[in-house]
Amino acid sequence: MKHPEGYVHASIEQGIATIEFHHPASNSLPGAILNDLANTINDMGIDDRIKVIILKSAGDKAFCAGASFDELIAIENKEQGLAFFSGFAKVINAMRKCHKLIIGRIQGKAVGGGVGLAASVDYAIATEEASVKLSELAVGIGPFVVGPAVERKMGLSCFSQLSIDATEWRSADWAKKHGLYAEVHRTTAEMDDAINRLAQKLAQSSPQAMWELKKIFWKNTENWDQLLLDRAAISGTLVLSDFTRNAIQKFKAGTAAKK
Repeated sequence: MKHPEGYVHASIEQGIATIEFHHPASNSLPGAILNDLANTINDMGIDDRIKVIILKSAGDKAFCAGASFDELIAIENKEQGLAFFSGFAKVINAMRKCHKLIIGRIQGKAVGGGVGLAASVDYAIATEEASVKLSELAVGIGPFVVGPAVERKMGLSCFSQLSIDATEWRSADWAKKHGLYAEVHRTTAEMDDAINRLAQKLAQSSPQAMWELKKIFWKNTENWDQLLLDRAAISGTLVLSDFTRNAIQKFKAGTAAKK
């Protein structure tokens, strides 16, 4: 599925599905891409040809810059805010309920919603460039929708640290130490070799056994369909504040000045 400024593309080879998303603004996630990403994961989850899924973004720089600031600044009311942030909820819940194990390819920096994606795959493999930051509080929102996924993977203490110190990057090694990444490799090539080896092993494993394991991994998240919508409503309200609008405009102006 292509969009004027990005796409979600899926392919299947020898039981391994690869889902790739792209946006020219550091693989940020506008609503249309979030919607397609959720739908693609849902479709792949029930496709009997598929044994395992690799989730990746395009390029060799940022993995994902999180929410699209252009769309955030265009939100005019609570209903639009809820609709936008519900996109992240749909993607996380799609990964949570997917019958297939999902390997995450994290080649570069992950911000906000990007950290949420990394936390929602079942096994994240990264490079040393894949530092993380939950920047939401710095623009007056807060990582409400991705919070349950990050807390589940890293614990409340690490989620709190990332949420409160919203302007500082944490290294890939820090993320691995605290459970977000399963592996960190020196180069992209080494990361891809590790991903391919694992995917091929899983493609030969029992689909039913993997699904039963995944249900155990995600135990006690059965309430997330409603929980993440409730969290999306909080973000959807906060994004309307003058503080958030001014902060986003300042950030965009600073980014433009650097180009």
